[in-house]
Amino acid sequence: MSYLLSITLLWAFSFSLIGVYLAGQVDAWFSVLMRIGLATLVFLPFLRPKQVPLPIAIKLMLIGAIQLGLMYVFYYQSFLYLTVPEVLLFTVMTPIYITLLNDAFEGKFHPHFMISALIATLGAIAIRYNGIDAGFLLGFATVQGANLCFATGQVTYKRLMKNNQLEQKNVFGFFFIGALVVASVCYALFGNSEKLPTTSTQWGVLVYLGIIASGLGYFMWNKGATLVNVGVLAVMNNLLIPAGILVNLVIWNRDADIFRLSLGGGLILIALIVNQQLEKRRSR
Repeated sequence: MSYLLSITLLWAFSFSLIGVYLAGQVDAWFSVLMRIGLATLVFLPFLRPKQVPLPIAIKLMLIGAIQLGLMYVFYYQSFLYLTVPEVLLFTVMTPIYITLLNDAFEGKFHPHFMISALIATLGAIAIRYNGIDAGFLLGFATVQGANLCFATGQVTYKRLMKNNQLEQKNVFGFFFIGALVVASVCYALFGNSEKLPTTSTQWGVLVYLGIIASGLGYFMWNKGATLVNVGVLAVMNNLLIPAGILVNLVIWNRDADIFRLSLGGGLILIALIVNQQLEKRRSR
């Protein structure tokens, strides 16, 4: 779980950097392409194509295309239909999708994983809920597409690594190659070349996000996913919410409801404890 906790903290800072220095200033599709491109370059030196069976390489590229590439496609489109608070609210469904996908692959329902995921989701809603209007159905469906992509990538990567004993750093480049294909197509279709970075700070943030947050971050997150049970993985997907708000509040002094932050964060931590206790009881 140490991998997931460390990346939660890393990504908590990343969201604030995006909001302060990039959002509305730099073309979103270029930002995605830059991040994934740099992350791919980080892992290319470690790639050992001759040691990886072709079917596994293809599966890894597909996982990257879905978890990272298509997830961004859905995520950025959702802002066309929803306000920012609504987008943030609807992302809290990811833990439930993780548990349902895992149960579908195994052909067996695990109620204790679902209990943990539901408690974590309630905690995230307690933090993010700001109300919704009547015309949200299309936007809601789009955000759920992003959630499903991110959940599908985590679950399928976890299962693929469980069934194939591979050195993960030597194969993870395939993950980013798959995502890079999707990002390149999206930038070609939707990108705005007139909104490229204009300051050294913006370029610096993009380099950090590409090499550290995306390159190191996604590798350690997916590796961490292979080391914990599905309940912990589901809960950790929403632990990022209070962490991100807390970092934004402390460093950039952005407004946040301390009571709701404490309530939601507490519920997410309770979900983690409940999952651990139920898993121990089931093991006995």
